[in-house]
Amino acid sequence: MERSEIWISFSPELHVFVAAAQRAGRSAVGTDGVSTLGHVVESLGVPLTEVGTLLVEGRQVRASHIPRHGEEVSVREVTRPQRLPGPARFLLDVHLGKLARRLRLLGVDAAYENLDIGDPALAARSAAEQRVMLSRDRGLLRRREIWAGAYIYSHHPADQLRDVLARFAPPLAPWTRCTACNGTLRDAAKASVHEQLEHGTERSYDAFAQCADCGQVYWRGAHHADLNAIVEEALREFGQRSASRP
Repeated sequence: MERSEIWISFSPELHVFVAAAQRAGRSAVGTDGVSTLGHVVESLGVPLTEVGTLLVEGRQVRASHIPRHGEEVSVREVTRPQRLPGPARFLLDVHLGKLARRLRLLGVDAAYENLDIGDPALAARSAAEQRVMLSRDRGLLRRREIWAGAYIYSHHPADQLRDVLARFAPPLAPWTRCTACNGTLRDAAKASVHEQLEHGTERSYDAFAQCADCGQVYWRGAHHADLNAIVEEALREFGQRSASRP
């Protein structure tokens, strides 16, 4: 197997993934002459979900390109907003529960696994349901069977939410989705949810919504102001109107 060497550079947005040697500009990287450029990029720490364009000698190539000795390679970040081959539907791993609830609060279709079912099962569900896999696990995002994926850069839910909304620009419809199970909310008469309400809640509130899937009941309770602040901030930044739900 003949060894060769290429020159590679990464956009600053991708420096979080690579070693210091690849952050200062172009650097020499050895290849085996048979591995794809996509494999080389991932071996340096960058999931292909975060790569927008691969340039070789200034021309765009696919991840399947076999780099030749001496080639100049430029790895660019994903262009935002990122186009998807289907609706903006997401799947979040076990570590992103707060982000899942915030996306659902905004009416974004966000499936969430609250158990650690393993990378193969998550990747299979992403493919079967055509959902964008959201994770901070680079190994998971490197699995070939995922339909699409995105690395979540921050540990903070507010920043995570802003990142997903900026990257994928999903349609927002606040107060229309169950934050517990991702089902659809519908208006509910007080009499129809009477048995699920405590006496103080029933006495104090008149407007209710109920999940069509799990039956969870919602009203504008003590935490509404905090939730509304999340909604209003998202609407201000991403310019979409809210729905009139409790």
